[in-house]
Amino acid sequence: MSFNQLVADDFVVSADSITAGLWTDSEIPTITTFFTSSTQKNGASGNYYLNVFSNETTSSLEFAVTYGNQYGSGSELYNSIVNGKSYTSTIYGQYRSLVLGDENANFVFGGVTSSDFWAISVDRNRYKEGLFPGSTTLLISGSSGVISLTDNSNAVASVEFNDAGRVFQLVSGSAGTVFTGRNNQGYSDASGSYGWFLPDISTYLLNPRALGSLASGGGITLNPVTGSNSDDQNPARLFSAISSSDAATFTANSEETITSDYIFVRPRSSEYNYSENPSFISGSTGEVLFSSFINNPTTYITTVGLYNDTNELLAVAKLSRPLKKDFTKEALIRIKLDF
Repeated sequence: MSFNQLVADDFVVSADSITAGLWTDSEIPTITTFFTSSTQKNGASGNYYLNVFSNETTSSLEFAVTYGNQYGSGSELYNSIVNGKSYTSTIYGQYRSLVLGDENANFVFGGVTSSDFWAISVDRNRYKEGLFPGSTTLLISGSSGVISLTDNSNAVASVEFNDAGRVFQLVSGSAGTVFTGRNNQGYSDASGSYGWFLPDISTYLLNPRALGSLASGGGITLNPVTGSNSDDQNPARLFSAISSSDAATFTANSEETITSDYIFVRPRSSEYNYSENPSFISGSTGEVLFSSFINNPTTYITTVGLYNDTNELLAVAKLSRPLKKDFTKEALIRIKLDF
């Protein structure tokens, strides 16, 4: 067995982004049918969120929808004598901690501060790392029409970040193409953007102000029900807005970064020409069995082992076919490690 010490020039690291369909049938990036469970809607968890499935048998969970309100409006209070503490205030606090990392921070959608939001959280089983920016098309319907939403990742020069990672604005558009016309940015300055796209936590936050009647020229009149003691389930309103349109569509892709470590092993002409294989030497005397192997040996490289400094075998690379080696030949073997 022969060893060579690897140096820095023998290593190259490469990273490639791999995209795939997001939903249960990953070959199709779009779902057009949406179902939820009436048992869940009428149960305790229905006050917090609704799981959404792509078929009626509820075997393929795709995402969940919820509503958060800073002041606890939009759902019944936990205790009638403690104002502002409700299901929606709990949701708001959870997302504020997750996304903003500061209990005193506010959600600002396209320059407009909002005290509430709808959220769409993609099921963890649907992706490996995150969502692919520029792939979203989401149709939302309201009492005055339907609007198509996408993210503005293809229209911005620099990326914003917060505690949840990358932040893009949700705008009027499709598959990363912004429908300009409202100050060429896909939303109205008065109401702010339609929300945030957070690809690194696979979440969409929707701005009720922009989706409601206040969104001049771009609203669809979809408003949450507010009131500190309301028992209307706002998650169900968002579910209805996504699923009720005749052209109901939710398109998105997942994204995964595959890091590859390339290792180059270089057997020189003077190296790896002899073998410790029993067919090469005598088991009793240790002499080379054939005189032709002394001056003109020939070996066949089949395996490369990667060891650490303490001589522990870490990885084994198998060649697709044996590589002939003698004093007249040099080789360059490239090993690829994906992780």
